[in-house]
Amino acid sequence: MLTSPEDNFVKLYERSFREHWDLEAITDWGTTNTLTYGEMAQQIWRLHRLFHHLGVHKDDRIAVMGRNNCNWVMTYLATVTYGAIIVPILQDFKPDDALHIINHSECKLLFITDSIWEGMDLASMESIKAVYSLANYELIATTIKESKDISMAWAMKEYNKKFPQGMTAQDVVYKDRKNSEVASINYTSGTTGFSKGVVTPCNALACHIKFFFSTKLVYPGCRHVAFLPLAHAYGCAVDFLGCLAAGGHTYFIGRTPAPKILLQAFHEVKPTLIVSVPLILEKIYKQQIAPQIAKPPISWVLKVPLLDEVVLTKIRQQLVDAFGGEFYQLIIGGAPLNPEVEAFLNRIKFPLTVGYGMTECAPLISWTPWPGGKSGSCGKVLEGYMEAKIDKPNAEGIGNVLVRGENVMKGYYKNAAATKETFTKDGWLKTGDLGTIDEDGYLFIKGRNKTMLLGPSGQNIYPEEIESKLNNFPYVNESIVLQHEDHLVALVYPDFKAADQNHLSQDELAQAIEEIRKDLNKQLASYEQITKIKLYPHEFEKTPKRSIKRFLYTQMV
Repeated sequence: MLTSPEDNFVKLYERSFREHWDLEAITDWGTTNTLTYGEMAQQIWRLHRLFHHLGVHKDDRIAVMGRNNCNWVMTYLATVTYGAIIVPILQDFKPDDALHIINHSECKLLFITDSIWEGMDLASMESIKAVYSLANYELIATTIKESKDISMAWAMKEYNKKFPQGMTAQDVVYKDRKNSEVASINYTSGTTGFSKGVVTPCNALACHIKFFFSTKLVYPGCRHVAFLPLAHAYGCAVDFLGCLAAGGHTYFIGRTPAPKILLQAFHEVKPTLIVSVPLILEKIYKQQIAPQIAKPPISWVLKVPLLDEVVLTKIRQQLVDAFGGEFYQLIIGGAPLNPEVEAFLNRIKFPLTVGYGMTECAPLISWTPWPGGKSGSCGKVLEGYMEAKIDKPNAEGIGNVLVRGENVMKGYYKNAAATKETFTKDGWLKTGDLGTIDEDGYLFIKGRNKTMLLGPSGQNIYPEEIESKLNNFPYVNESIVLQHEDHLVALVYPDFKAADQNHLSQDELAQAIEEIRKDLNKQLASYEQITKIKLYPHEFEKTPKRSIKRFLYTQMV
């Protein structure tokens, strides 16, 4: 547990606001809305005053639901610096799921995107006092009966009375809050369809920030493009909490992060660090790099020593420039990176590193800075913060990954049974992943424990590894490998754009996919053979961190 004053989670932001008062802090990318650290602190003061006016007490819960924007961030920071508990709700949750979370966590206030609110029902919210728009903080709805001004305009009047000459950096003073106290409750979407509230202490978030400082992932003046959902622990920790604690500037993407939009944002912002999920990088690779290196004469040159270095250097520079040209590292997390993509990026010496984590660890468990990692691994466990071990390894050293340390959650909110099931008797957290740790301490994740399949003679089959191979083939956008009785079947969402470009009819596409199945099986062990590929007409439904919701498709084979 971090106990020194300089490591206190709330005081980290008090200090950052004071030291970086006049620096630009947050921007809604694509708009003129930019706030300095001083302007953020002033808005947070007004929110604190409004919270008090509404009867919000220490450890009360406040929910925020919407796409990334400046007001989302200020709502989060206002909540935790006030002493309340923030409940971030992923904007992709269905209204009924969001309603369950709001009621289960007994939230008193809700800050929400207007379009999402249209599908919600205030009458079904058991403890909400007021609902505010994330667009402009206007009051949307309230259950308060008495005549009482609870608008942001009222809070502005209170601010003007308190600071007639304006607020200064010295006026930023937040209440003491121990790192052992709860900062947030994050409801995981997971791939099982059941959401649990992860109770995250201030200590876990402070440890992340301290680690980011020590590794120089964030620093005064750093620039981040936040396109991963802030309600998910990964983007929240690095692009938001870490960057702003250091005095950096974060640009928020408040729309679907299509590659075209992201590349435009990278070009304009020129970020110093990029955090992403594999799907984004894999799409850029598949659409921009793979076609380039597959065509002669490039494909021939890449087989010639010395000449290949010239081409690879040029491709590397093109890719670096596409991401803005000024970043020193791109971190991948949230899901395994396609081995072919990783191998090529390592070949061109692209500054890529892979991390591993989970919401229950706020989220970071392992990471190794570039250069220095091992291909296929997700780095080393964070020294001084986390530990990991492999439980019940098989003959290949593959077993259940267990972790413990500073970043681990307190448990699941109001769910003692799930909490007990997730921890061993001696305090290790069961990640639910299968993996190995090599002699140098590098962690390799093989797949989810729940998705592992058994072959006809009891062999362990890791569908994610087969899918990675299958996704490398032409005409395959994404896939799921499932078990039907005693054989394996793959669902494939085809690359219809590529098929159209090559003028393939539906029958010809089906024939091409069948040839792919045969070629794939040549790369697989006998017990991993795919007996059939079924085409699926749409992109698979995913969690916000872009993992396929497998449970939706198990009955389709």
